[in-house]
Amino acid sequence: MSQAPRQIGFLTCVALVVGNIIGGGIFLLPTSLAPYGFNSVAAWVLSSAGALLLAYPFSVLARAMPAAGGPYAYTHAAFGPLTAFLVVWGYWISIWVANAAIATAATSYVSTLLPEFFRGRGVTTLFTLGLVWFFTLVNWWGITAAGRVQSVTTVLKMLPLIAVILVGYFHTTAANVAAVAAVPLSFGSTTAACALTFYALIGFESACVPDGKVKDPERTIPRATLVGTILTTLLCTLSATAVILLVPPAALAQSNAPFADAARALWGNAGGVFFTVCAAVSCMGCLNGWTLLQGEVPAVMAQNGVFPRAFAQISPRDTPTFALVVTSTLVSLLVLSTSSGSLVSVFTFMTLLSTIACLVMYAACAAAMLRLNAVGRLGRLPARQGKLMVIGALGLLFSAWTIYGAGLETVLWGLALLAAGLPVYYFVQRGSTPAPAAQDPT
Repeated sequence: MSQAPRQIGFLTCVALVVGNIIGGGIFLLPTSLAPYGFNSVAAWVLSSAGALLLAYPFSVLARAMPAAGGPYAYTHAAFGPLTAFLVVWGYWISIWVANAAIATAATSYVSTLLPEFFRGRGVTTLFTLGLVWFFTLVNWWGITAAGRVQSVTTVLKMLPLIAVILVGYFHTTAANVAAVAAVPLSFGSTTAACALTFYALIGFESACVPDGKVKDPERTIPRATLVGTILTTLLCTLSATAVILLVPPAALAQSNAPFADAARALWGNAGGVFFTVCAAVSCMGCLNGWTLLQGEVPAVMAQNGVFPRAFAQISPRDTPTFALVVTSTLVSLLVLSTSSGSLVSVFTFMTLLSTIACLVMYAACAAAMLRLNAVGRLGRLPARQGKLMVIGALGLLFSAWTIYGAGLETVLWGLALLAAGLPVYYFVQRGSTPAPAAQDPT
């Protein structure tokens, strides 16, 4: 089978990075950060620095190994197939667990606009499932269609953040600033706030995953990764801080829609409705981007012989049909399991586990850069090897600090999550060999 033409360029890759980072979380985060005062600003600075430290290894590895298979290929080259499988196994699970949360959040925002419609029995669950399968269909249709949806929704979700940044700081009051400043700065509070702010920045690796479908990946992916990460960290930091300074702390701590409350303070009820719509669009765009990755990740593993071969099937539209359908089915089952509300705490805990799995993958890729750089496999001049070593080491330290902040119980469950992949790995390894993507008849 001839290789499919590469279909997405620099701007679409930037949209994928920005769109996958900016989901529904940023629109709710100011409420969670309200008790921390200006500790949250320090946390944003540290999280942004950490995101850039961890994004840099992806840009270096993508330049050294363009179109190689993303995080799986990077960790495989450095540590072998078992480590690569476990890292990406956890990452894949983190994606479809997060997709269930994102779809639920999107439904939540839409339901505030149409409360009468969502009062019907089962409507909320059906609407959430409809979103999951709609974006599965978009991504099955082809990466070009998914890229267009991602570009449009990314622009729409950036507009309200930019509006708050441009207008919000001019409408803060001395009383609000004083109330925020009244919370004492401390290392413990900053660490706790950092766990929240970094969660809002996960997704900067997104351009590396579909690398086989990117035009000029050696140049496009590294630039898109860094540009998208820098742009997103600035937007999230400045907009969330503006909301914290705009809305009185007591009201902000009780808010279910902090950005909408800030918009009402600036532009009235119409502004609140507009921001609610933007939050829903933001979640949908994020769901679209992560749906793309939920199919690509297991397809890459299957093509490398460490996952069932059926996941390697590629349709005539150059999309991993089987992987998309199976993963969306898992997302749907998780949505159904939490629809009664009795498993909300479990669902929240699983979302935290998905964050741990992402952090493990980030740390593994930073370590892969260090190892490959040490053995001269990155093609770097000696003068630049020291820079890579420092950045990689700092990225590892940041990952370890953030994982530590999640607590021992969550870390142990995260290790159990990774260990659950061992039976799958050894079962598939029996008699399997790496194979090229198979054509399916879909």
